[in-house]
Amino acid sequence: MSLEHVNALIEVCKHGENGARDKAIFLYLLDTDVRAIELCNSNLDDVDMGTGAITIRQGKGRKPRTVFIGSKTRRALRAYLRARRDNASALFVTVYGERLTYNGLREILRRRARDARIPEQTLHQFRRAFAIGYLRNGGDIFTLQQLMGHTTLEVLRRYLKLTDRDTQIAHAKYSPVDKAL
Repeated sequence: MSLEHVNALIEVCKHGENGARDKAIFLYLLDTDVRAIELCNSNLDDVDMGTGAITIRQGKGRKPRTVFIGSKTRRALRAYLRARRDNASALFVTVYGERLTYNGLREILRRRARDARIPEQTLHQFRRAFAIGYLRNGGDIFTLQQLMGHTTLEVLRRYLKLTDRDTQIAHAKYSPVDKAL
């Protein structure tokens, strides 16, 4: 998933019912790298809005971990929470105040992609977009492994199929000949 596609999804969230929720969902998925089911299982008390820390109580393999959201995602999440009119403990809810399900989340993405006139996206593409974006922005692979909840680097490698342009930029930046000689 390209950042242009994410921006297109966010742009259509400015229109229609549940726009604040859907925008917060897309930013949350991209900023945290959580799996879709982990988003659906998140509760209000799992989020520390001051630090941006989010506790994932039961990730894949039943392992807990902590992920983080930045200031833009926190602003979007606050806007969504201010608009809510329910007492549910779930972080993301339907219009009826019920916990958002995986199928509901998938339908939100499908509908918003159609509205944005972009190819249909999958929820898991947000994880790959996070991983690639994290590395492109200078993050290290070992922290990325921990954030994504992977026990080995081998699992992480599946997400990191860089483009030729990525490797060209990295070579230009780190070439031992150009930088050291």
